[in-house]
Amino acid sequence: MSTSRIIHRAQVVWRTERIIAELQLKRLLGNLGLQALAALALTFALLAFEISTYFALIQTWNAGESAAVLGLCNLLIAFILTLVALRRPASRELALAKEVHQDALTALTAELEQAETVAPPSLRGALESAAIPLLLPLIPLLIKRLRKHTGVSAASETK
Repeated sequence: MSTSRIIHRAQVVWRTERIIAELQLKRLLGNLGLQALAALALTFALLAFEISTYFALIQTWNAGESAAVLGLCNLLIAFILTLVALRRPASRELALAKEVHQDALTALTAELEQAETVAPPSLRGALESAAIPLLLPLIPLLIKRLRKHTGVSAASETK
């Protein structure tokens, strides 16, 4: 048990948390870029198709019915494209970063438990005062995981 090992474990947890956040942000920006590009391409394609389809439909239906049918087709296409963009799988780097993060959290927890059992009260107080500022950034993560766990258990209870 050493303070430097505990600090090292906390630093690893902090770094992995930062890496996970960066990878998730990159993925989110990538999805957003793909959705914007798809929307732009869809806009130009639909404009050309709509003009030709509108002229074809107006010969059999009136103008209002033709426009409504084309609007519904546009909504359906946009919905399908959005679903495709949202279902992209997570990257392998993100899965690896999450695994390393979980290992670092497990190691940090084990180190803290070991330090708590063998440390004299004065050293324990010093560790607590040093660990609190290091662990403060982890509080939102803990709350998020507890909410996910509560949501999963509530969903399984309703089945």
